[in-house]
Amino acid sequence: MAGAFENQKTGVRILFGVIIGMLALSMLLYLVPQGPGAAEGSTDVVAKVGSESITVGDIRQKLAQISQTNQVPKALEGLYARQILNSLVFQKEIELEAKRLGITVSNAELADRIRQFVPGVFNGGTFIGKDAYAQEVQQRFQMPVTEFEELIRQSLVEEKFRKLITDGVSVSPAEIQEAFRQQNEKVKLDYVLIKPEELAEKITPSSDDIKAYYEKNKATFQIPEKRVVRYALVDLNLMRQNTTVTDDELKAAYQQNIQQFQVPNRVHVQHILLNTVGKTDAEVDEIKKKAEDILAQAKKKGSNFEDLAKKYSEDPGSKTKGGDIGWIIQGQTVPEFEKTAFSLNKGDVSDLVKTQYGFHIIKVLDKESAHTKTLDEVKETIRPTLLLQKADKNAQDLSDKIAADIRQSGKITLDEIGQKYRLAIAETRPVGPSDAVLELGNSKDAKDEILRLRQGEVSLPLRTDRGYVMLSLKEILPTHTGTLDEVRDKVIATLKQEKADQLAHTNATELETKLKAGEKFDAAAKSLGLEPKASEPFARNGAVPGVGSGKQLGAAFSLKQGQSAPPLNLGSNWVVYQVMEKTEANPADFEKQKKSITDSLLQEKRTLAFDSFRVALEERFKKDGTVKLTPDKLGTSSDFGLPKS
Repeated sequence: MAGAFENQKTGVRILFGVIIGMLALSMLLYLVPQGPGAAEGSTDVVAKVGSESITVGDIRQKLAQISQTNQVPKALEGLYARQILNSLVFQKEIELEAKRLGITVSNAELADRIRQFVPGVFNGGTFIGKDAYAQEVQQRFQMPVTEFEELIRQSLVEEKFRKLITDGVSVSPAEIQEAFRQQNEKVKLDYVLIKPEELAEKITPSSDDIKAYYEKNKATFQIPEKRVVRYALVDLNLMRQNTTVTDDELKAAYQQNIQQFQVPNRVHVQHILLNTVGKTDAEVDEIKKKAEDILAQAKKKGSNFEDLAKKYSEDPGSKTKGGDIGWIIQGQTVPEFEKTAFSLNKGDVSDLVKTQYGFHIIKVLDKESAHTKTLDEVKETIRPTLLLQKADKNAQDLSDKIAADIRQSGKITLDEIGQKYRLAIAETRPVGPSDAVLELGNSKDAKDEILRLRQGEVSLPLRTDRGYVMLSLKEILPTHTGTLDEVRDKVIATLKQEKADQLAHTNATELETKLKAGEKFDAAAKSLGLEPKASEPFARNGAVPGVGSGKQLGAAFSLKQGQSAPPLNLGSNWVVYQVMEKTEANPADFEKQKKSITDSLLQEKRTLAFDSFRVALEERFKKDGTVKLTPDKLGTSSDFGLPKS
């Protein structure tokens, strides 16, 4: 293809962002071609399209490419892999169909397409040469020229299919009018939102109700298997209490981090600001006169600068603090302000200082010249951090020793570990899959280990919020039907929820009955203890916040003003509404929206047409045996081995 560029005198410097924006990620997944080593490391064929195969290695390669620029969550690798497989299959299907129909991309078409993005490969009309072209493609896209040009060629093939399939798609005037009506028609509702969760808070089942519900549904209240483990803990808090930091260690830490203790030239200031931003010259003159009067007050013996700032300053960030803006260093503020602040002595009040913000009156509260704080000044701020680091290291060292003992002797017991290293032995409460391990700082690693442990094993040290813990299984409590005492809280919660769901439905139905009988919406709702509300006008593509979308409330658009709809169940909630107002689409707006509506409808229908083509192509190839899929060979996400972020 490089020869085509020489013949066509066409430049080739690809703008990566534009190309990717044009093709989109989903296209990239199946348009990037296979390199010669794509299938290395795997012989597991997951699909065959004609004579060509797609392997697990191909999928892994694409995942690796994606992970370089887009983080792929470990849990979603399997999903990504199947999407990539579908894309690679479609790529090969469309190539086969293109050959059958004689659809090709000429060198001239390829060159013209690349020319749209990369005029810079020509220097004064002269092609910069194959080597320079290849180097630029490699630098920009981390791929060789052949692979890069294949990407563009395949996008053109797909584009030709889209054009072939969608050129005949059109929209009728009636479709445009209907879309205009649906997009612009609005309704305003009186409504009640009935939430069972709120009703449940007011329900208090009796003891008899609780017992009867438990007896009736006893089989549903199963207690899952739980485990009790004994544990030895290298307690971080205890180690920190018993750890000391020497003067030599403080001195070493101070010297290693001495840059942190360097203080630049700085000044602690208050100011009063009178704002001139956006003011006319005449207004600025008046503001200056006011500033001069305040300045005279500030310089008067015995005046209180803080009170003046609270009264007159227009800087919202410092006004309430009496104009105090804290310590500033050079380069932190506008030049005029900085020059004056650093030129004043402690306690001085400046003359008026004009900056881009207005007129300032500055008072210096304190000044410090550049210096390095001494060890005595900072050692008490160093000590806590050093103490934590030292205690953590001691705990880590101890856990390493314990781990070595466990590895060397598979028969060492938890009691022997506790005795050797003077660690107390305790035990957890029964722990099931949904229970927190409160004794161990609710550590996920410890929880997983508890559910995995076998009798007689001692776990390696696990880091938790409390320190390093070693676990040993004490007993397993098997799954069983819970007694009422064991599951009382769950029985009550379930019973309250069922009653609340029933009450919500009953309230919704009763409100509907009252509305049908002709009662006013607000009065009917309040008589049932419900809170009536009114929505803002919304269209089908809008929503009633906290209730539902225009699509969910779509029945409202077919009602007349004053009509109500049957109770609507949205998730666990019930909605009863009545149309308060209905606004028809304004015909005067039709011409303004006609083009955008037409374009949108065309795009929707073209997308649908191409999707239908894709499905039909796949079904035909599967039926005649051209495509054979074995996606089960992809296995789980752990098979792909992407680098961890």
